Order: sequence, then C-alpha cells, then structure tokens
Amino acid sequence: MFSGIVEEYGVVKAIEKDQENYHFTLNCSFVNELKVDQSLSHNGVCLTVVNVDKEAQTYRVTAIKETLLKTNLGYWEVGSKVNLERSMALNGRLDGHIVQGHVDQTATCTKVEEADGSWYFTFEYAFDKQKAQQGYMTVEKGSVTVNGVSLTVVNSKDNSFQVAIIPYTYNFTNFHTFKVGSVVNLEFDIIGKYLSKLLTYK
Repeated sequence: MFSGIVEEYGVVKAIEKDQENYHFTLNCSFVNELKVDQSLSHNGVCLTVVNVDKEAQTYRVTAIKETLLKTNLGYWEVGSKVNLERSMALNGRLDGHIVQGHVDQTATCTKVEEADGSWYFTFEYAFDKQKAQQGYMTVEKGSVTVNGVSLTVVNSKDNSFQVAIIPYTYNFTNFHTFKVGSVVNLEFDIIGKYLSKLLTYK
C-alpha cells in the first residue's frame, strides 16, 4: 500500500529481456535501505525488488508481460526517470490518498500549460462506460494517481482531466519530463471503486 507521495525519481540503468519478462536495473539514493522481496512503487506500479547491488548502488525489479501491456513500463529506456515510493508505514501520516500500486490503464498527455510558476497538465484516456460505472473515472476535486503521484483532479470530463503541479512536484518527480504525447500510468481512487460496486447491489 502506498500514499502517492513520491520520494524521488530513480534512473533506469539497464534493461534485460528474458522471454516475455523484462528485468529493469535502477539506481536511487536509498539503495542501501532496500532489501530483496520489498515492494516499491515505480511510476505507480508495485514491483518487487529481486536484487540489490550496494557496491554499484543499483537494484533490480522484474515486470511480466501483463504489466508491460497495461502500464507505461514498456516505454522505459536506459536513462528514463521513474517516480519511486516505498510502501507506507502504518504509523505514518497519509499525506496523499490510498494507492494500491495497481495501475488501471494508461493515459496520454495532451496539453502542458505554464501558469505563473505552476503547471497544468491535461491527460486523456480511453473511456469505457461500463468501467466508469465501476469507478474507473475521475471526479472534480477527487484523487487520482498519475505515474505514482497522488493528485487532485480539476476539469474532470468523461475521458480526460487536468492536474495542477507545483514547482516542488515538477522538479522532484518525472513530471518535468512530460510533454504532449507522453504516456503515463493511471490508478483511479479505490474508495470510488468500492462505492460504485456497492451501488450495484441496491
């Protein structure tokens, strides 16, 4: 379980294809604190640490075909910046919202606007009415996770929404790499999904 408060971005150092799986080697500032079997959010995708190399200051995770198909991990290249968050501590504050690390689908950035020191990003995604009725949607001022970042929705529409990004988030996550056409991972609010499901039993 995560909160959507990104700790920092890591950098992809190597990519190895193994049949239909991909092994990604990354580095970050807290490699020495990682351990094998630990869950770590990568652009909002919960992946398991399978190797830690403290001498090289890198660690490795593996993504299976299903993950590659439903997320933006297949777009990663050596040098890609990846938002990282370790799992939430039960005795900590929930500064973002409840994030599972289970990406629902991808979206495409369609507009980037600078607004006197902050930025507005617009994202579009494939709309499915049946899925929307199950909570796979955004609502005005609700929460959504974009590449692992917990954000507040503005200008919510059926297949698009905007988020406002402050300078800190812009600089310390991979939002500063986004441009029109960038593909991001979306996780819709789990509470909304449960409420939508409960309403079907009325």
